Amino acid sequence: MTAPNLESFRRGSMFDASFRRSNMFDGSFRQSFRDYSYMFEDNTPARCCSYMYLVKKSKGVLVRAWEMGTSDPRKIIFSAKMGLALTLISLLVFFKLPGSEVSNHYLWAILTIIVIFEFSIGGTFSKGCHVGLGTLSAGALALGTAEISDMTGKCADVFNTASIFVVAFLGTYAKLYPTMKPYEYGFRVFLLTYCYVIVSGYRSGEFMETAVSRLLMIALGASIGLIVNICIYPIWAGDDLHNLITNNFVNVATSLEGCVNGYLNSAHYDLISVVDTGYRSAVESKSQEDTLMGFAAWEPPHGPYRSFRYPWKMYVKVGGALRHCAFMVMALHGCILSQIQAPEEKREAFRNELQKVGLEGAKVLRLIGQKLKKMERLNPIEDILEEIHQAAEQLQSKIDKKSYLLVNVENWEIGNDGIEVSNIDEEGLISRKLDYESHKEAALLPRQTWWPPFLLSISSIMWKSESADLSLATFASLLIEFAARLENLVNAYDELCDIANFKEAFSG
Repeated sequence: MTAPNLESFRRGSMFDASFRRSNMFDGSFRQSFRDYSYMFEDNTPARCCSYMYLVKKSKGVLVRAWEMGTSDPRKIIFSAKMGLALTLISLLVFFKLPGSEVSNHYLWAILTIIVIFEFSIGGTFSKGCHVGLGTLSAGALALGTAEISDMTGKCADVFNTASIFVVAFLGTYAKLYPTMKPYEYGFRVFLLTYCYVIVSGYRSGEFMETAVSRLLMIALGASIGLIVNICIYPIWAGDDLHNLITNNFVNVATSLEGCVNGYLNSAHYDLISVVDTGYRSAVESKSQEDTLMGFAAWEPPHGPYRSFRYPWKMYVKVGGALRHCAFMVMALHGCILSQIQAPEEKREAFRNELQKVGLEGAKVLRLIGQKLKKMERLNPIEDILEEIHQAAEQLQSKIDKKSYLLVNVENWEIGNDGIEVSNIDEEGLISRKLDYESHKEAALLPRQTWWPPFLLSISSIMWKSESADLSLATFASLLIEFAARLENLVNAYDELCDIANFKEAFSG
């Protein structure tokens, strides 16, 4: 066996090395290296720990906080009131209240202020009442349990432990009952107070002192919280409920006009999306109205609401009637967003009647909203629904006269058994369809195409043509239904005026 030629191996290795060195700096290698340079680049976004990222986020938070404060200055005032209340209770603690046992439970006064201090006066009263009832009932039950445990002698530990389990079980199960849901916070305070008195009193041997000290601290914290919240720029839930429903009238009226004008003017799909912000405020405000009504029921007479047991439920009833009308506006908005639209020529035939109903409906909503804002009755001499009822009747009469525009009358002729698909001229039908569609619709409704490419068939053209005609009838019928629902709204408002003793309307 011959020995390997080491000299040739060395020459080959040297040649390969020199070749690699020579090509490392030529253009082709640099170009190929540049092509894969992205593998070594750090394209990850700015990390949370980076300085610029923190500065950017901090600026965003400050801007949003400033916008929130300027949009509703009451939030700044409420925050200042919370700080003042906590400062006052802290000063009392620092100056050492008389009685060492009471001073040992100062933390409960601070917790009480933090817990019951709500944005509105009604919310503060509601939370304060729940705290007081929960504390009193739990303290009384804990004292009774302590007396019984003393009689058990050596079994006191077992008795106290078992009592905590039984009370926690019954209290938690009771708060899950549907009618007890508004009092859930009171049950939480009840359980917290009971366990605290039992455990602390057992360790110190002074159940009575523990219960009384906690009650005094809670009363002190609740008193300071109520005084600060009521005496310094009070925020009333009743005013918020009144303003909420008043603004909803204006928003629904604006959305109604926008829907009618957008439908008649062939509004663009994206441009009409701003219409839903009006009626959504009324549709989605039910939970907010219920919450404000619950808080307003706790508030004493104030401002224009000078009677006890003010009919806040009637405000919610008026809001519900308005929401019933807003659902029709939502349906009208859905007609505009539909993929199948009636030709503009047919919509023009009903323009005046449709626009009249929309304008009169918005006029009625704005009038009731203005009357509610001023807390005035409707004028008994004038019928505010007369104009819109006449407009609805005119629209219905126009539909009856020109019903042939809303259906395909060729299929309803006597002796016509229908059109066979095999006998239809496909090219002629498609050409007639294209001629029927106006150039304005093609420009303004790019996303509402009549015939998608994958559905360009004879059967799809036939049923879509009929559906396009019926879409106009749907829009008109929804407007007529809206006009009919306004009567319930007016009746609900009249009932509110009678119960709340609104002032008479000024003539002229």
